[in-house]
Amino acid sequence: MKEVPVDPPVVIAEYDSSWPRIFETVANTISTGIGDLWLGIEHIGSTAVVGLRAKPIIDIDVVVKREDMPLAIERLAKLGYVHQGDLGIKDREAFKAPPGNPAHHLYLCPEDSEEFVRHIAFRDWLRTHLQVAAEYALLKQRLAAEYGADRDGYTQAKTAFIATQLSEASEAKGSVPFASLLLLRPI
Repeated sequence: MKEVPVDPPVVIAEYDSSWPRIFETVANTISTGIGDLWLGIEHIGSTAVVGLRAKPIIDIDVVVKREDMPLAIERLAKLGYVHQGDLGIKDREAFKAPPGNPAHHLYLCPEDSEEFVRHIAFRDWLRTHLQVAAEYALLKQRLAAEYGADRDGYTQAKTAFIATQLSEASEAKGSVPFASLLLLRPI
């Protein structure tokens, strides 16, 4: 009988000051590899929030023009990235990192991607609301213990908290949508 691989449990680590440097290294490789296609490369997720405990996996969004998505996917493949499709999330293409690279998730987004806007909004909200970030860290620690290796369950269990915080962030910004507040900047 063939053994079914078991995912390791979700581990939440203390903040590591090397995470921004790891992001910079990976982002530089990506920016060189996809050339002039990228409009922005952003460090997102919990590892992008100084002091926040997180899974030690760097999350990266690469933004390109919608019409450049197919070419960007090809160029990322030449770098060794494995395209995984949108994984059920509109306007966000996921990639598995090449072997031997630092642990990271890569997402390719068109410039008008709502998911990209959500990623930036949540990251920036946590960066500027330390009590919310502390609550989020405790939630993640509890959920990691509760869900173990069930990564989908762990992720789904965070959804309500994230949605509430995005709603509060949106209200705090007033009626101006996040997309109009974003400035894509090169690394």
